[in-house]
Formats: sequence, C-alpha cells, structure tokens
Amino acid sequence: MSIADWPFWAVIGLFILATCVIGVAGVRMTRLADRLADVTGLGEAIFGAVFLGITTSLSGSITSIVSAYQGYPELAVSNSIGGIAAQTAFLALADITYRNINLEHAAASVENLMQGGLLMLMLALPLTAMSIPSLTVWQIHPLSLLLVVVYIFGLRQVSQARAAPLWQPKHTAETRVDVPESDAQAITGAAVVTLWLRFILLMLIVGAAGYTVAETGMSISDRSGLSQTVVGALFTAVATSLPELVTALAAVRQRALTLAVGNIIGGNSFDVLFLAFADVSYRGGSIYHAISDRQLFVIAIAQVMTAVLVLGLLRREKRGIANIGFESFLVLVIYLVAVAVLFMAP
Repeated sequence: MSIADWPFWAVIGLFILATCVIGVAGVRMTRLADRLADVTGLGEAIFGAVFLGITTSLSGSITSIVSAYQGYPELAVSNSIGGIAAQTAFLALADITYRNINLEHAAASVENLMQGGLLMLMLALPLTAMSIPSLTVWQIHPLSLLLVVVYIFGLRQVSQARAAPLWQPKHTAETRVDVPESDAQAITGAAVVTLWLRFILLMLIVGAAGYTVAETGMSISDRSGLSQTVVGALFTAVATSLPELVTALAAVRQRALTLAVGNIIGGNSFDVLFLAFADVSYRGGSIYHAISDRQLFVIAIAQVMTAVLVLGLLRREKRGIANIGFESFLVLVIYLVAVAVLFMAP
C-alpha cells in the first residue's frame, strides 16, 4: 500500500514521526561527533563541517534527490536552499541559548570563516546557472559538476588553513578554544571502531527518516494545495534540518562551540550540493531551468543570511540586541520576513 492511498492524517502523522526520529538521532550524533573530533585529531571545526555536517544533511539530501527524480523540481530546490536558511536561523537560536556571550565571538576560528566564504561562493553558482541558457550533458547541467569540484577544493583549503594558519582570531577571556579531552589519545583500536560504527548506524537511521520525509512531503504538497516552494522551503526543509538544530543546541550545551558553528556552516555548504544531486536525478533536463522566481528568492535569502553571519564572525561583537550579536538578530529577522513573503506569494 503506497503512501498515496493512506488517509491524509496518517501521512501527516508519519511526517511528524520521521521528523522526531531525525531529531533524536541528531542528539546522539552530536555526542559521538565531539568525541570523534578529539580521537581523530581533526578538531571540532573540520569534523563538524565535514563528517557531522554531511551526516546531519543526509536526510535533506535524500529528500531533494527523491523529489527531483519523481518530478518535483521546485520542491527539491526549495528543500535544499530552504534548509540552508533554516539552519542559519537555528544558529541564531543556539546563540540565544548560550548566555555567556555572543556565540560568534566565542567560537571564532579561521576554519569557520573560510567555510562561510565557500558557502557564499557555492550559492552564487546556481544563480549563475539560472541566468544562462540551458545547457546539459546527459540531461545534467555542467555547473552541477562545478559545484562538486568547488566544494572539494574548498574543503582542501580549509584543511590546509587549519594545519598551517597564517593568521588567527584574537583570543579574549570569552573565546572558547577547541581543546581535545585529556583521555582522547588513550582511546584506540576497537574503541575507535565502535564509535565510528555507532556514528554510521545513526547516519543510516537519519537517511531512512529523510526518505520518509520526502515521500510524505510530496503527498502533503499534492493534497494540501500548498505550493512545492512552501512545502519544500518551510516544511521538509525544517524537518530535515532538525539534526542541525538539535546538534547545535547540544554542542552549545556541551561547550563545543566551534563544533556547533562548524556543523551549521559546513552542513550548509554540503546542502548546496543537493542541487547537483537533484540535477542528476531529475530527468527533465537542467533542474536550474525547471524552477521559478520563488526558488531564486530563496537562494538570494540564503546568501544574504550567510553574508550577515560571516560579518558577525569577523566583527565578533560581544553583546548586542537581546544579549546576542547583531548578526543573530538580523538573521532571525531576515528569515521570518522571508517566511512571510513565501506564504503571501501567489
């Protein structure tokens, strides 16, 4: 029995259940990620951006791929970029929960700044693809391949900057430096393998929940009368972004501040790759030319929010409006305005 034959209330119930599974698994992954960051020696920023960022983005990736393959390009793109906007807003919520000082001040690192620059560059590429004539090779736009190349190149640059930084943020009394736990080096062999296996298991659970969110999200879009943009940018994007919210809040609570920021910004960079994956799975040609101005609006909003966040990481304001930085305040305002615009748009 397919989901299309289910009662509407059952579809909504399954959507909520899958969302809860994503949230619970996200909490557990955060604890394992903080431990693995110390054990592997990669550090919170790199591990958060690459391993944790990719893992918590897995559900969203599957949602975009499945939606594009089944002929919902607007839902696929809105889910991808809407997730970036939602996750950036989640970082502002994490800032609110960290009462000591502005989160972007305490978690300053060259890796997170470079991740922010990489994200803005990657968001510019889909806008470029949409503004030029449709060109495909095997129904795939060349800029989708370029997205993957830019992402890999960017991660390499971030890794090299961590290994041999030519400048560092000024340390203050409130700066939280990523220092491995004292017993990290004592964990070897079978214990490390066990940590990785638990991490991979949670990753698979999140992926399965993401597939469920995609299926139920498409059904909700068809039955509710809501546009693919609204369902993708708000409902499936927020649902599949719950791991980022949960992990950011959990990391802040554990004082793993660099991990919290790195997970959001690094995960956002990986989320842009959803467009490349969706373009491959979409069989109607270039996915960049199968979407509307509303997706263009969502991409522009995500880029604006990222730029504000990077400015905050550079400025490192200690306290601002409501005891958070100006960047967190502006990010929340921009996101809420964007949500209102999407709901009011015809």
